[in-house]
Amino acid sequence: MGDQGTGGIESQGVESNTTRRMSEPRPNSHDDQIQQQSTETKASNAEGEEAKYAQTGPRLLLPVDSSNPTPSGGLSRNPSTSSNASRDSRIVVEVSQRSHSPRPLEPPVTKATLSELDVNKIIHNPKLRHDINFDPDLHFRPNVDGEKGRRKQEKANQFWNTLTEQLQLFIINRDEFMSRFGQGEDWCLPQLLKSVKEIIQTLVPQRDRMYLDEGLNVELIMQQFGKGIADLEKLASWLSGVLKSHCAPMRDEWVDEMYNQLTNGNKTNDMEELVQGMRSLLSVLEAMKLDVANHQIRCLRPILIEDTVHFEQRFFLKKIRDRKMDPTPAQAWYSTVRQFYSQDHASVQAFGEMGPFFEALCKMILPSSDPYSHPDTFVFDEERMTKLRSDMLDAINLEICMRLYESLERKYRYCDSSSSVNAIPTPFLATPFSDASGFLSSRTEDDGSENYFNSSNSRPSSLVFSSAGSAHSSPRASLVLPVQPASNRLEDQQAKSRNLYNSLVALLQTSPASSRSVSRWKAMKDSLALQIFRFTNAPAQDLLQFEDELDSHLSELSSPLFQQVEQYYHYHLLLELRQRVKDFKGLTGAVLFSVATGGRLHGPNRSWDGPRENISRERTSLENAIREAREEGGVEDMATRLAHMGLLHWRVWSHLVYAGDLDTVMAMPDMPTF
Repeated sequence: MGDQGTGGIESQGVESNTTRRMSEPRPNSHDDQIQQQSTETKASNAEGEEAKYAQTGPRLLLPVDSSNPTPSGGLSRNPSTSSNASRDSRIVVEVSQRSHSPRPLEPPVTKATLSELDVNKIIHNPKLRHDINFDPDLHFRPNVDGEKGRRKQEKANQFWNTLTEQLQLFIINRDEFMSRFGQGEDWCLPQLLKSVKEIIQTLVPQRDRMYLDEGLNVELIMQQFGKGIADLEKLASWLSGVLKSHCAPMRDEWVDEMYNQLTNGNKTNDMEELVQGMRSLLSVLEAMKLDVANHQIRCLRPILIEDTVHFEQRFFLKKIRDRKMDPTPAQAWYSTVRQFYSQDHASVQAFGEMGPFFEALCKMILPSSDPYSHPDTFVFDEERMTKLRSDMLDAINLEICMRLYESLERKYRYCDSSSSVNAIPTPFLATPFSDASGFLSSRTEDDGSENYFNSSNSRPSSLVFSSAGSAHSSPRASLVLPVQPASNRLEDQQAKSRNLYNSLVALLQTSPASSRSVSRWKAMKDSLALQIFRFTNAPAQDLLQFEDELDSHLSELSSPLFQQVEQYYHYHLLLELRQRVKDFKGLTGAVLFSVATGGRLHGPNRSWDGPRENISRERTSLENAIREAREEGGVEDMATRLAHMGLLHWRVWSHLVYAGDLDTVMAMPDMPTF
């Protein structure tokens, strides 16, 4: 069963090949910002208390209990004089004794940690409402990834381990347990039951909440527990019935598992199994809360999308009025853009008044441009901009690999096969490539099982290594090259180029995750060079030279070849972007979302069958056909995403900052709330 954590947002949309996770701190909603200033004074007074509790509790900030003064507060009210020395000593002793009874740990999942899943928080979350326009699969999930997830996991384990120890102490030495905790609620079990009750109250209808006090009376249960007469099996049965009557049917098996763990642990006095049942109980409640929130997102999506422009204009206008956002840099940026980009007839016809903006936007995702050149108005689109820049860099580097392959393949196309080292082709070469991801799994014909590259030490099957090679051998150290038969047939050359291109994509997908695309390409350069070599008849002694040549161009902004390919992609991206914006700009928000996220758009004559136009007279028709086919998919996808993002951005900011009069906007009456 998955461990608990607060809700995060997971997106698996068309924008990315990998799961996006947006669990970073979100901007406060406009309602929260209104309250922020009024709470700053109170927060500063409670700062010392919160810092103390943060040392023991699983959350960073815990509610401050003014009835329980801190040690520093108690000492500060007693002057240090000789006449009061004995009294000060007694206070120090009492404070020291209290310090041995820290506040109970908070359960890893509570009503407070799940509060962002409430519908009121969803509709007032500006980042979520913006992202929902771009990701059809956006949904909440437990946030257990990264450093933040690791800390939450540690605190959750601390809570469950402490609860196990406390229950074991109750069974083994009840007198010591009572002397330490008495009949109070300053230990883990009552805190857990309170959280369970509070979460259930948010999941059941109002008419059913009155029954919670009967079936889950925490005070009565703890009294019975102290006397050793608590019927945990009855409680487990009641909880099972309540959860099954309000959760999705797919959760019933999980609820049954929770019930069995609680009842078996209670019968056998196995505290670990009993605690595991409580852990499952909290996981089921969290899953139910997530189910409700995700259902609300699906139902509210059309309304939220149609209201995006109005909502964001109201949100940012308030920030500008409150002087929490300065629009001057954005105005200066757009003024510079208008002067720098001259519109030709094609841009005016496609973009209209948005021409300078979209031409600048198209330039911003190029690797050679400054990644921080965009103004603060792109605050909600920074992740999308970063992903587009990364995809553009990947497309350029892949094209560099293919152009170097074409040059090498032409040089040794008619090379005598005796000059190459013979080898039996690997299963990879015999596998048809319907898509690049097919390389990541291999199927044996006898048992039909699938094996995936899950280990970072796994080698791509496209590379041939000697059987005696060590686990740390470089691709070059165990190189065996198969013979590539020369062929002049158009279909054979197309298939060969397609297979190489797809194998390079698959090879990159097996590389370790890196925060920077540049680092990933540099780390894979030797394997990429070897893979390209295997598709040619080049002699093995040329491999070192080819590796150096490839390294001198991949992600190198100063490389003439890199600059040439970047300009080439920029030109074609701008052509596709003009068509996309021309098609999209008249659509409503909901229709734009449906069209732009419904899959890559395909134009006529866009396949491996031939070129769309004669781009270069120096290239043969074969090279044109191969190159056009491998380039169009990525360019179309990037153009669609860029047009979608740019149109929504322009609708929000054009009259607010770019093309409008800010003084007039500031004088506008407050817009009605959603």
